[in-house]
This record gives sequence, C-alpha cells and structure tokens, in this order.
Amino acid sequence: MDLIARLRAGLPGEAILTDPDVTGSYANDMASFCEAGTPAVVVLPRTVEQVQHIMRTATELRVPVVPQGARTGLSGAANASDGCIVLSLVKMDRIIEINPVDRIAVVEPGVINAVLSRAVNEHGLYYPPDPSSWEQCSIGGNIGTASGGLCCVKYGVTAEYVLGLDVVLADGRLLTCGRRTAKGVAGYDLTRLFVGSEGSLGIIVRAVLALKPEPPQQLALAAEFPSTAAACAAVCEIMARGHAPSLLELMDRTSIRAVNDMARMGLPDSTEALLLAAFDTPEPAADLAAVGALCTAAGATEVVPAETAAESDLLLQARRLTLTALEQVKSATMIDDVCVPRSRLAEMLDGTAAIAEKYGLTIGVCAHAGDGNTHPTVCFDAADPDESRRARESFDDIMALGLQLGGTITGEHGVGVLKKEWLARELGPVGVELQRGIKEVFDPLGILNPGKLF
Repeated sequence: MDLIARLRAGLPGEAILTDPDVTGSYANDMASFCEAGTPAVVVLPRTVEQVQHIMRTATELRVPVVPQGARTGLSGAANASDGCIVLSLVKMDRIIEINPVDRIAVVEPGVINAVLSRAVNEHGLYYPPDPSSWEQCSIGGNIGTASGGLCCVKYGVTAEYVLGLDVVLADGRLLTCGRRTAKGVAGYDLTRLFVGSEGSLGIIVRAVLALKPEPPQQLALAAEFPSTAAACAAVCEIMARGHAPSLLELMDRTSIRAVNDMARMGLPDSTEALLLAAFDTPEPAADLAAVGALCTAAGATEVVPAETAAESDLLLQARRLTLTALEQVKSATMIDDVCVPRSRLAEMLDGTAAIAEKYGLTIGVCAHAGDGNTHPTVCFDAADPDESRRARESFDDIMALGLQLGGTITGEHGVGVLKKEWLARELGPVGVELQRGIKEVFDPLGILNPGKLF
C-alpha cells in the first residue's frame, strides 16, 4: 500500500491534499535564502488520533514529516523537504479550557495568538507572549520556535508560559509531559525541551499555558536621541535603576527614515535613534516621568510622554510600522534577531551600521532594547545576484558580531535552515553532539523535520 492510500485509511478525504499546485503553496515559511523541497502530500488533521495515524504511517514507510503552523516563521523551520508529508496543524484550533482559578489555558496548536489573547482577556486574564505577527501566528508555532515579542522585557518569552504539553512522538505514541499546577519539579523537564525544538522531537497537539491577571492599560513615551550610543546608554540606566517597563523599544536612523518616508510621521531628520518605553503599572505616569528624566540625562533632545492610551498608541505607531516601511526600501528583506547583553547593545548597533557601509546596503535596526534583542533588517534587490550575495554575507557578519559581543544568533526566530551553520558555532562540538543525541532518542529514524537545526 502506498503513502496516500495508508494515510486515507485513517484520515477523511478533505484532510489530504495532493494537487501539486496546492501542496506547493505549503512549501515554505517567510524566510529568505532558505531552500524548500517539494512535499509528497499535505495533511490537515483535526484530532490527536489523526496525528498519531500520520506519524505511524510515516514511521512504517520511513517518510519525513515537516510540521507546520501558520508559516509566519523567519528561519525556514517550516520549509518542506522533497517527498515529505507536510503536517499542517492549522485545523486543530480549539481553545479547550480557560481556567481563571488555576490561571491556565488549554489549547490546541492551531489557535492563533491574538484569538487566545482576546479570549483570556474576557476572563480578566492575560497571555503575555506577543510576537509582531500575533494576528497570524499560531500557538504551536510560537512554542516550536520559542518566540518572543514586545512585552518580553517585563513578562518573558513563550517558554516561561508553557506548563505542559501533549506530544505525538515519531512512532505515533502520545507523550504527556509537564503539569497544570503552579509548581512541579518531577523528573527531567521534557516540556521545556520541546519548546524551541522546531518540530524536530515531536508533534505538539495540546498545550497547557500559564496566564497572568490582566494588567492596567499601559502608557508610553517617546525619546529622541542624537546618537544610538546615547539611546543605548539610556536603556542601560533604565534597567540598572530597577525599572520594569512593559515595553522598551529602539529604532535606529535608517528605520526612522523609512517610516518617515512611508507614513510621513514628521520625526526630525536630526533624530539618530528613537527610544520608546511603556509602563502598565498602577501609576504609569510617575514611572514615565522617572524614565523621561533618565533619557534627558543621557542626552535625549526631546521626551514626549503620553497622557492617554490613545496618545500611547500614536507614539508606538512608528515602531509598529518599522518592518513594513523597510520592506518598501527594496524588493526583499532579511530579518535577523541577534540578541546581545544589554550592556553591549550600542556596540551591536554601531557594528551593524559599519557592516551596512562595508557592503553598500541599507540595513535598518529596530530592537527590543530592554532584552538586547536586535532586528537588523537587510534590504536588497532579490533580482540582483551581486546585491543578494552581499545581503547574505552581511547577514553572516551580523551574526558573527553578535557572537563576538557575547550574544546569541537567535533571540526569538529560531534556527531552522537559515542559521544551522551558525548554531554549530554557537554551541560548539560538545553541545552539538549532545543535542544530536537527544534528537536520536526522540526520533531514531530522523524523520521529524530533517535538515533543520543540525
């Protein structure tokens, strides 16, 4: 019996896609410079049992399986390999439970981040992880890539909210790991192991997520600086003084110019860096005043605090438009997510500017400054082979700079195909050997998302 026939034995007909014109549309995520193969079939299960059938079939026939969420990723982690089963989890999109007493939500992997966030808000609760693609990205994808977001400076990343998981293993067995309780330390932390594993260890089919009480409405301020060094000095001072902003974002000159060109926001040409801070504390105005004073002391030429939520949204609009504006500069972009210690943030931004000059490219940087998580965005003409080459080389130089400054090659986008060579450099030979050993325990045949990470 061939692959399609075996799949049909345990799946409804509408869950199996074989038309090449359709299956080809599932071949890749949103990353540039990442190879993608041609899938043999795309399957869209709705139940755990259907996922188990798919994995048993894949194991019996030795067929690779590439799990996918909403395909908003930026590392090629969801890219198909030739002859694979693309296992799309978008149809498993139920919010099974929201429990205000235990402060948990139980969800399937296809639930969209924004849908969950709004659902828990109705109970006076808050799910903090908020990737920029939160209106499109799925919880399963967020867990698979250990994604972050704007609020991570105060609330942390996805990994800190995953309490328990149900995972279908490569051979079709169902593993339940983790807990529903506020505390629990029984055995090895397998739950955390799956977070960020990019579908290489198992298929996440259910997640128990921690929730927090919904915070007060945040207020923001914008501070303009004559240099990135001054803005980064302000970031260091804000964190050293013990402030806990709900958002602390930075835009460099190139990003500011791009937003000005697209949206006519009226930011002065003399602004070399824009720092945006927000607080969701009971007295946000007092916190903004204290941070505003630190910005002024660090050299800010203007500090504009908001007095209302609507004013805050206006101040934050420039940051939200950054990536869209940079996409208007050239026909293609490569978005990096190198993370460095906060104390090295100025060196990272200045070094990136030097790389842009070296390669004759436009590279704009926006950053989750409170985390040291930078997003250098390389703008290039994909139809120009030389410019494409320079873009890729500049991207590598940026990652090398991040490691040189004591950072990591990825703060929230994952490794996928795009950065697997750099993962080996960051982990070192012993680290790679141990991680490959873990992979072999969970996936001895190597059929789960092959070619990713290692």
